[in-house]
Amino acid sequence: MRSLIVLALIALATPAQERPFPTDADFRGLAAVSDQIAWASGTKGTVARTVDGGKTWKRLPVPGAEALDFRDVEAFGESTAYALSIGPGESSRIYKTVDGGKTWKLQFRNADPDAFYDAIAFWDETHGLALSDPVKGKYRILATDDGGATWSVRPTDKMPAALEGEGAFAASGTCLIATGERDAWFVTGGAKWARVFHSTDRGRSWTVSETPVAAGVASAGAFSIAFRNDRHGIIVGGDYKTPNESGATAVITTDGGRTWTVVRDALPFRSCVVWAKDRWVAVGTSGRHDSPDGLKWTARDDGNGNAASAAKDGTVWLAGPKGRVERISSNPGR
Repeated sequence: MRSLIVLALIALATPAQERPFPTDADFRGLAAVSDQIAWASGTKGTVARTVDGGKTWKRLPVPGAEALDFRDVEAFGESTAYALSIGPGESSRIYKTVDGGKTWKLQFRNADPDAFYDAIAFWDETHGLALSDPVKGKYRILATDDGGATWSVRPTDKMPAALEGEGAFAASGTCLIATGERDAWFVTGGAKWARVFHSTDRGRSWTVSETPVAAGVASAGAFSIAFRNDRHGIIVGGDYKTPNESGATAVITTDGGRTWTVVRDALPFRSCVVWAKDRWVAVGTSGRHDSPDGLKWTARDDGNGNAASAAKDGTVWLAGPKGRVERISSNPGR
C-alpha cells in the first residue's frame, strides 16, 4: 500500500550482533531457511544473507536497484532467492538469484503506472504469485509456473471488486501467503472493512469475506495472515498510526477461513504473524508476543519489529528498522 512508504519508523539501538552490517536500512523482507540460514531485505536496495546463524552477514548488491525498497524476499536454501521491490510503476520489480546473491536477474519490471506490488509468495521454488494493489477496481495477481522465467498477469474476471480506498499493506511480505498445494490468501485494509481474499486454484479465482479486524481509516486494517494447518489461521493488524492501542487487532479461524473471531487477549498493532512449529509469533513496532494457541498471548520483548519468519525447525528470525535482524530460540520461553 502506497501510504506505508511514508510510515515514520522508530529508531532502535540494538546490540551489534543483531545487525548484519553497519547500515541504516530498514528491513521488512525476511526469509528463514533454517537456524543457520536467513535472508533479509529492505530500503536502499538492501539484500543480505547469513549462513552461520547470524554470526556474520553478507550484503548482496542488486545492480541497478540501489534506490529500491525490497519489502519481500522468498528464499530456498542458501543459493536461491527472489526479492520483490515495491513502488509505483517501474519501482515494482522482481529479481532472482541462484548463486547466493553473486548475481541477480531482473525477472519482472512493472510497466503499468497504476500497479503497485506489495508482496510475493511461493508454494515451491517454481510456482509463485505476486500481489498488486487494485488496478481499475480489482487486485492484480502476477503468477509464475517456471521459477520466474516468465511472469504473467492473471485474468481479473474471477477477482472480486476492491472497496473504495482498499489496498494491501506492504509491511512484512506476509499480507500474501501461499499454503498447501494450491491455496493462496491475502488481506487488506485502508477501507471500511478489513477483508481476506482466498484462492483454491493458485490465484485464478478468488472469494472474499469481511473480517472483524479494526479498519475504517487509511492506516488501519489487516496486515498479515498465517496458517498452521488447513483449519487454523490468524490475521493481525490494527492502525499503524496508533501502534500502542489494542483492540480488534487479531482474529482467529478454526474452520479454514470460513469465519473469523476477534482474539479477546488483545494485542497492540502487529504487522506480522507466523506459525513457528509449536507457537504463534506476532511482531510490531511495540514488540513481540508469542502464543501456543492464538488465544492467550505473552509479551516477549519491546523491540521495534517489522517482520518475522519461521524455519521448519521452529527457529524464528526477526527484522526491523536500522538494520535489526535477530534470531530467537525455538524454545517458546525465550
